[in-house]
Amino acid sequence: MSDLLQLLAAALAACCAAALVLALLKLRELLLGHFRAAVPFAAPGRGFSLPRLLRKTLIAFLAAMNERWFPPPRLTRLEAMLRKAGRPHDLRAVEIVACMQLSALVSFCLGIALSLCLGLSILTPFPSLLLGAGYPLLWLRDKVKARHHAITRALPYDMDLLTLSVEAGLDFAAALGKVVAMGRKGALAEELAITLKELKLGKTREEALRALSQRVDLPALSSLVHALIQADKMGTSLGKVLRILGTQMRVERTQRAEKLANEAPIKLLIPLIGFIFPTIFLMLFGPIAYQVFFGGNF
Repeated sequence: MSDLLQLLAAALAACCAAALVLALLKLRELLLGHFRAAVPFAAPGRGFSLPRLLRKTLIAFLAAMNERWFPPPRLTRLEAMLRKAGRPHDLRAVEIVACMQLSALVSFCLGIALSLCLGLSILTPFPSLLLGAGYPLLWLRDKVKARHHAITRALPYDMDLLTLSVEAGLDFAAALGKVVAMGRKGALAEELAITLKELKLGKTREEALRALSQRVDLPALSSLVHALIQADKMGTSLGKVLRILGTQMRVERTQRAEKLANEAPIKLLIPLIGFIFPTIFLMLFGPIAYQVFFGGNF
């Protein structure tokens, strides 16, 4: 009888918890509906999220302040990094600085709370302040690396497609359009689409290619642009130059794959020595050490 009462009590508690969760979800929908009606940029068509709210309010205010007092050379360097990263979320340099300030403030408050809870030194929150301020820069650097990696992987395939299009009789702009339309979608396709638009707007091939090299700032792409510009100036057949460059890029891709394969055993040594070996030694020699030092039996 007691077991049956316990089961009934557990079922009743589960039903109450489910009803509470449903009520909270309904309350959330009602609050968001009232908020969307009151705030213009939180309309249902655009969606609502906390990052959007912060960007439209606090980050926008800090960005306006940063435009006045932050050094322009630093903003120029941040703009260059954002351009190389493909301008994620349409961020500007002053907004990145605002994110650094907010992240530093939040990290500093967390460091103060942690030092008070654990009874640490008063200087403990200051490293968290530096870590919080540097996190947006680390995030932006990772975005640049990821975009460069995606462009490097897509470059040999798009080069082969560009070579086939040029050798089929198309001019450079038409061949570039074929690559944008039929090539792999990603960061390289976006950059080539911008170059194609610049060519259609009246820029020369050299100007459009140099702008591409400056936007991406990738050595492999810069060498390709330099070779294409030199071939255009010297009157060399573009198809032959592209064929040679495509072959060279495939060889470099194979060499990079071999280099990464050779580095894998060395990289595996760190987790092997740091995590696997101590566990094995503990399992093998732990009982022996326990018997020797404590006289216990298993």
